[in-house]
Amino acid sequence: MFKKLLILALLLCTAAMTYFFNWAKEPITTSGDPIAFTVEPGSSVGAAAQQIAEAGAPVNPFLLSMLARATQTASKIKAGTYELKPGTSPRRLLDQLVRGEFAQESLTIIEGWTFKQMRQAVAANKGLKHDTADLSDTELLARITTAYKAPEGLFFPDTYLFAKGSSDLHIYKQAHALLMSRLGAAWEKRDPSLPYENPYQALVMASIVEKETGQKSERAMIAGVFVNRLRLGMMLQTDPTVIYGMGDKYTGNIRKRDLETDTPYNTYTRTGLPPTPIALPGVQSLAAALGPAKTDALYFVARKDGSSQFSSNLSDHNRAVNQYQR
Repeated sequence: MFKKLLILALLLCTAAMTYFFNWAKEPITTSGDPIAFTVEPGSSVGAAAQQIAEAGAPVNPFLLSMLARATQTASKIKAGTYELKPGTSPRRLLDQLVRGEFAQESLTIIEGWTFKQMRQAVAANKGLKHDTADLSDTELLARITTAYKAPEGLFFPDTYLFAKGSSDLHIYKQAHALLMSRLGAAWEKRDPSLPYENPYQALVMASIVEKETGQKSERAMIAGVFVNRLRLGMMLQTDPTVIYGMGDKYTGNIRKRDLETDTPYNTYTRTGLPPTPIALPGVQSLAAALGPAKTDALYFVARKDGSSQFSSNLSDHNRAVNQYQR
């Protein structure tokens, strides 16, 4: 009798083990949308398994805990927000938890946006934790760097991936670090004769090029014109700086009195560069500002197709204005 019971027990154990390992390889779900769940910090493997089940994942918490212990990964699970996609097995799910393969979200910052527009995009992203929502621009910048007084232009336009639930401060820090890296690399390759005292002035120029250029292929020429003007002490006379200085007063049209109203950003009333960038420049505008075209042009005017007509003297420029703007 004892021998029969032992054999029965061994058969049951074998069957249970076979079921367990087959279960670990079978998809938890085979269709439908991904199921989002969060493993809270400090959770034991049992608590983590329960949190996954409570989020709506049709997984057995007890078996998932057993699988973690059997594979010696129970203490390696990382807290965070994840997605359970159709076709994922318990074994694969456990791999995700151990590797910290968090649910990925993305945020795209567009070249030429102002910092105000960037903040609006960050605030509207539902995948982020909005730790900076109540901070002023000055307070936010202080959390990132103390090297600058204004945040404009200090963040690189790109697409950023992040784990769902990440702090929005992480995006700002990442975008600032990338901008400084790109600016530093471009500065190292510059022509030393350029009329910039420091990388920040080159960043200001890059932001102007970003806003002035209708076609990417003309960025180096636009930068060349502005560099020539700086060297001669001429006013830059660029509308985007005036518009930036107008702030909320700008409603879509720039008038003669706007060009004549002095602000720190009015390059029709002041010589030199404005005090800060006016937008977030991309890598091509940074390259143009620090590698401008060698040209004798001092003027340009937009043609009807969006390209520019460049001139080296005022007479030619006036003729171009009459031809393309009137």
